[in-house]
Amino acid sequence: MITIKDIARAAGVSHTTVSRALNGNPLIKPDTRERIVRIAAEMNYVPNYSAKNLVTQKSNTIGLFFSSIDQGTSSSFLMDALKGIRQALDESYLLTVNGIDDVLHLDRVHPRRYDGILVMSQTEHDNAFIYHVKASGIPLVVLNRQLDDPSIPNVAADDRGGGRAAADHAYELGHRQIGIIEGRPGFKSSAERRLGFMESLIAHGLTPNPAHFVQGDYSIESGYAAMIQLLEAPERPSAVFCCNDDMAIGAMNACFDRGISVPEELSLIGFDDMVFARYANPPLTTIRKSVLEIGREGTKLLLERMEHPQLAPVHRHLGSELVVRRSAAAPRQPAGEI
Repeated sequence: MITIKDIARAAGVSHTTVSRALNGNPLIKPDTRERIVRIAAEMNYVPNYSAKNLVTQKSNTIGLFFSSIDQGTSSSFLMDALKGIRQALDESYLLTVNGIDDVLHLDRVHPRRYDGILVMSQTEHDNAFIYHVKASGIPLVVLNRQLDDPSIPNVAADDRGGGRAAADHAYELGHRQIGIIEGRPGFKSSAERRLGFMESLIAHGLTPNPAHFVQGDYSIESGYAAMIQLLEAPERPSAVFCCNDDMAIGAMNACFDRGISVPEELSLIGFDDMVFARYANPPLTTIRKSVLEIGREGTKLLLERMEHPQLAPVHRHLGSELVVRRSAAAPRQPAGEI
C-alpha cells in the first residue's frame, strides 16, 4: 500500500509537507501542492481515513434522521431530501439515514459516531431525540418543522401559508364546496396545512363541512381511499386540497377509476411540488415547498456550525408558493354557498 512517506520520497519533500498538501493546507505553495497531488494520483494513493479519523477525532459521518422512515415519509419526500443534502455535502462525508422511531438507545448517538446531525422532523415527539443530540454537543440542524426554541438551528417552510394559498386559489376559481385530504395525524406539517386551509375558508365566509375533511397519511394509497370517501359523500366537493402530492396522485387515480374528470368535474390541488407533479395527467396544481432546498440549505448551515461551533443559531424560514397547472379549474356551474 502506498503511503505518504512513499509520495514524500518521490516528491523530494517531507511527509509533513505531503500531508499538508493533500489536506489543502494554505501554507503549502500552490505549485508544490499541485506537484504532490499529481504524484499521489500517479502512484494510486488511497488515503487511510480510519487512521486520519483517529488523529482528528472525527468520524466523517453525518447522520440524517427522519421522524420515521416507514410511517409518513413518502419515497418522493425522501428522494428530494437526499438530493438537496448531497448537493451541499461533498464525498468526504458518509451520510447515514435513520428513523428516530428506530433508535432504541439514545446513548448510541454520540459525538464519536457523528460529526453532525440533521433531523428532518415532522412531530413534537422528536423533541426528546433533538434535545439529546443538543446535550451531547453534536452540531445539529432541525429541518422541515418550525421550532419555538431559538437555541436550535432550524430550516423550514411555511406550511400554514401554503394551506391557505391552496384554499384561496380554489375559492378564486369559483369553488365553494372545498374538501381536504389531511396528512398523517400528529405531524406538524399536517396540522399547519389544515389550519391554513381552515383560515382561508373562514376568511371567505365559508362554513367548513366536516364531511369534506378526510384523513390521509401522506401515502398514495391513503389519497386514493380518501378520495373514494369524498366521492361518496352526500354532497360531493367540487375541489379538493390534498396535503401532499403523493396523496393528490392517489386521489387523481381514484377519480379516474370512478369516471370523474379532472378538472372538468373535480379540481385537485397538491402540496410540495415534487418532481412528478408536473408530469401527472393533468399536470398537478400544487404548493411549492422545496424539500430539496430545505435539505441543501440545512446542510450548508450544519457544515458552517461544524466548522464554527461558536456561531449563533440561525432560523431560516423558506417560503411556499402556488404553482398553477391544469388539475384545478373553475367549476362547471357556479357553486352555492355552503
